[in-house]
Amino acid sequence: MARRTGAHSPWRRPVPRVHALAATGLALTLGLALGLWPEAHSLPEQAPPLAEPVPEPLALAPKRTPEAAPALTPESVTAAALAAPDPAPEAPAWRSLTVRSGESLARIFQREGISARALAALMASGALAKRLADLRPGDQLELREEDGTLLGFRFRPSQLETLTFSRASGDASRFEAERELRSPTVTERTAQVVIEDALFLAAQKAGLDDRLALALAEIFQWDIDFVLDIRKGDRFELLYEEQSLDGDVIGTGAILAARFVNRGEIFEAVRYEDPAGNGSYYTPEGRSLRKAFLRAPVQFTRISSNFNLRRKHPLWNTARPHRGIDYAAPTGTPVVAAGDGKVVKAARNAPSGNYVVLQHGERYQTKYLHLSRFAKSLKAGQRVKQGQVIGYVGSTGWATGPHLHYEFLVGGAHQNPRTVALPKADPIAPEAKAAFTRLALARLAALPSAQRFALNGPNPAPHESP
Repeated sequence: MARRTGAHSPWRRPVPRVHALAATGLALTLGLALGLWPEAHSLPEQAPPLAEPVPEPLALAPKRTPEAAPALTPESVTAAALAAPDPAPEAPAWRSLTVRSGESLARIFQREGISARALAALMASGALAKRLADLRPGDQLELREEDGTLLGFRFRPSQLETLTFSRASGDASRFEAERELRSPTVTERTAQVVIEDALFLAAQKAGLDDRLALALAEIFQWDIDFVLDIRKGDRFELLYEEQSLDGDVIGTGAILAARFVNRGEIFEAVRYEDPAGNGSYYTPEGRSLRKAFLRAPVQFTRISSNFNLRRKHPLWNTARPHRGIDYAAPTGTPVVAAGDGKVVKAARNAPSGNYVVLQHGERYQTKYLHLSRFAKSLKAGQRVKQGQVIGYVGSTGWATGPHLHYEFLVGGAHQNPRTVALPKADPIAPEAKAAFTRLALARLAALPSAQRFALNGPNPAPHESP
């Protein structure tokens, strides 16, 4: 029977547009699916046999796909900026200033507009604050302030030491003190010097620090009078410590060994430290160079009057005994204790002016007359050490000019301070003698040879202290 193809045939009925679009989408979806997984739908009917099994590929960790970053919008940027923490405020910078002549810390704070309350809190911070009372012109200080309030204070007594005072955490009314010490690099150096005029001038010409020359004079001060005994052609050799910091020389340390030739006599000294760290100087044989008393308790320029029991007094023009030695020196020159002892008197009278009497054990006594003033806080009954300042040169009492009148008494009888036999300090302990001998030999061997000096005649023999 023939198929009808007329206008009313159901095969020619138009398909609605919605249905057509849906069918098209379904076909595309199926096509994409088949295209993504071709191995599931495009395998050949019969795969050719393999000659041998293929090993399974190594399993690799799947790559992590980073999560998509959220899209930035003006609203999200503003919210992030508001949520970010504010940057920490910078600490106030340190400000430097220099101590001027005659200024104390109180005057400096007043000049800089810092309150007296801050000064009181700073000085109450402990023992380190007491060192701020010894400021000298030229010292460098540092301050840190904020809105007129002192937050920190810093003082460097030397290149190796820093004192820092900061507001205490939890209590802004107090300061906490901290001390920082740096260790220098120490190198051993040697020097050899011929004296043409004076010790200090010779040391300066050789490029040595004044403190090194002073230390040398202190080592041999019991045996050599560096004002009256030095002669042209005297010489010395040194083994000493040089200190450096960050590659720059900042000063000198201790003298480790020294040899001094004075008027043909050789004096030698070696530094030795006991187990407690106390350093002293000894001869190569282990005898102490330190005597119980100094020959001269002041750095004088000349002796204006010697010990003379029949001297004619310059004021009264009569024969009156001069029971001491007059050391002429500028007013204000420090006077030190000739030995360890106790202050018997620190008083004033018409002939002696300001005077001090020291008792040294039972047999020895020393007197110091015509002082311009006493050392701070000196009083009767006080113990003093050898070399401690007890007063200052002056011309008080019956004095014709600034000088120190110095007397030395043994068992109550006056003796000439320049010629009296002085008792010695203790030698090297027997148990340390072997170690000291090895040290002395090594350090003396490190000194430049005396033969290198351009001097006439052979080298003199070493001096033996009595």
